[in-house]
Amino acid sequence: MGKVLIIGAGGVGTVVAHKMASLPEVFSEIMLASRTKSKCDAIANKIGNNRIQTAQVDADNVPELVELINSYQPDIVVNVALPYQDLTIMDACLETKTAYLDTANYEPLDEAKYEYKWQWAYKERFEEAGITAILGCGFDPGVTSIYTAYAAKHHFDEIQYLDIVDCNGGDHGKAFATNFNPEINIREVTQKGKYWENGQWVETEPHEIHKPLNYPNIGDRESYVIYHEELESLVKNFPSIKRARFWMTFGQEYLTHLRVIQNIGMAGIEPIMYEGKEIVPIQFLKAVLPDPGDLGENYTGETSIGCRIKGVKDGEEKTYYVYNNCKHQDAFNETGAQGVSYTTGVPATIGAMMYLQNIWKKPGVFNVEEFDPDPFMEQLNKLGLPWNELHNIDLEL
Repeated sequence: MGKVLIIGAGGVGTVVAHKMASLPEVFSEIMLASRTKSKCDAIANKIGNNRIQTAQVDADNVPELVELINSYQPDIVVNVALPYQDLTIMDACLETKTAYLDTANYEPLDEAKYEYKWQWAYKERFEEAGITAILGCGFDPGVTSIYTAYAAKHHFDEIQYLDIVDCNGGDHGKAFATNFNPEINIREVTQKGKYWENGQWVETEPHEIHKPLNYPNIGDRESYVIYHEELESLVKNFPSIKRARFWMTFGQEYLTHLRVIQNIGMAGIEPIMYEGKEIVPIQFLKAVLPDPGDLGENYTGETSIGCRIKGVKDGEEKTYYVYNNCKHQDAFNETGAQGVSYTTGVPATIGAMMYLQNIWKKPGVFNVEEFDPDPFMEQLNKLGLPWNELHNIDLEL
């Protein structure tokens, strides 16, 4: 049993709080903190039974974070705030010698670019402090990385080709909305694509490479190669990989909205002056778009996310597809959040569980695929994200 501090009260924080509160044998005490305490209070009141304590904290402010951590003394801090805040929270964890876990890697506020170099640079400091940092413990990154580690452990002598495929086959009924923080979401999907091939990165124009792929229970959906952070750690930790790509589905209406947003400058991240005040266009856009946390009630359909892998086992070529499908309505009925938040929040909960049970616990900074995948995979089946596997099929890629 252990104490956990959750930072971030959006859709993912909602799911993490709900799931942890349902596991008192693992999470004996839980605190939920964010910049807006009223959001934390609303989540805590909905869960009930006085399971969740709440607090206000500015995750950009290291002294505030240190003060909160010192007063509450959690065993682990679960960061489901914004990627911009990863480093300040890691700094606070270092100062207080507290374990750390997040779901997305650091991204500078002034540049639409994310990579692990900033967080990997903390490795020696976390080792010297004797504490653990677990990076990228959502679904993608997170479960997709664990799927890859599981495949390498049980089904392949050598993984050569990896395609991560992410389909949201759901419908929220809005003309345009993002499934998680609009600012982060739009920055992610509008930047140039990138994939790994023959020992180097190949850059593409946004959405340049695409083709229809068939997803279980959903059918054919046009899928686009974009860059996603787990590719960076996976090709590092599995050097036999010759090619690694990340595919995501987008509807034509969504892409049309994105093009308009970009063409009129609303995706801009540089500050501009408006009526004597400095504003960032994409942050203003975030304020007028639907809140991702409010999409769940009318969300229909399901997500399908997995890894399509080709490699060698016992001298013979083998293909393998491991995936999860998650229904938005099931996620909402359980936690009040839609499926995209659910598929991120459940793995974060399991990652914290792995730490508190001393299964994933060693000094340093680690991506999830560097730990034993088996106990994590077992908990996915128990906590709402059951996985399926198919062997020696046509991967379509």
